[in-house]
Amino acid sequence: MATRTLTSETFLNAIELTAVPAQVHDEAYEATTQYVPWPKAYGGDMVAQAAAAMMRSVDADRSLHSMHSYFMRPVDIGATVRYEVERLRDGRGYSTRSVRGYQNGKAVYTAMGSFQVPEDGPDFQPAAPAAAGSGSAVDPESLRSAAEVLEGIEGPAAGYWSSGRSFDMRHIPGPVYVELEGGAVPQQAIWVKAFDRLPELANEQATADLHRAALAYVCDYTILEPLLRVNGLHWSSPGLTTASLDHSMWFHRPGRADDWVLYAQEAVSGQSNRGLAMGRFFDRQGRLLATVAQEGMIRA
Repeated sequence: MATRTLTSETFLNAIELTAVPAQVHDEAYEATTQYVPWPKAYGGDMVAQAAAAMMRSVDADRSLHSMHSYFMRPVDIGATVRYEVERLRDGRGYSTRSVRGYQNGKAVYTAMGSFQVPEDGPDFQPAAPAAAGSGSAVDPESLRSAAEVLEGIEGPAAGYWSSGRSFDMRHIPGPVYVELEGGAVPQQAIWVKAFDRLPELANEQATADLHRAALAYVCDYTILEPLLRVNGLHWSSPGLTTASLDHSMWFHRPGRADDWVLYAQEAVSGQSNRGLAMGRFFDRQGRLLATVAQEGMIRA
């Protein structure tokens, strides 16, 4: 497989928004879905683009703390999506927004988001997995990158997994690209880091929002993998079809997506060709940054 440049431009291009006249709600933005070697756009494009659009609609003193989404229709690749944002409420401590994505005149995605003015209060979180935290026996640099796993394998999918996703992703116990490594177990963990140092923006809040958007973008790539794994499947399994159905994400603490973050995931339930998976992002100090829940369609 030819050597490719490792860059985070795909993510940064995905969240580049253009303000346009609103047709339905209070304000509107357009963004472009990025290349993937499959028939439909990557769901993380919509999640991160919608989050970025909602972030633009609130005052700089408040941060996105939760987001709940539905994927309604397949979205074209390399095409424009218009995000209409509705300002549902602005209180002293919290703001609520809704956003709906449109393509080709049809609603393709919808989400709700809640923002909070940060407050001082008690702090609690679960302990980080053994793979996270300083002094870990499972150091991300000791694991194989996607490019190393897929070395010698040709094709657009292998090229994209290796270098096209803006993030370095390293699996524990092993990846599920072209075969199931690590066994049919209902959990896995992935060390994740942006290929590039992400830009410092105009102020601390804007930079923190960029890293929240980065976690929202990258989380969809692998969240269904524990469901594949527990069923003995991998991304190259013959006849496999998957789709994201709905998605929820809670942002607990600020962190940097251009430093190693551990994404610990588990399969919760699978039935009727649907599955629910949960994931948690921890930084290298063991701080819980975000929690993800996603339901997907999985047909083998």
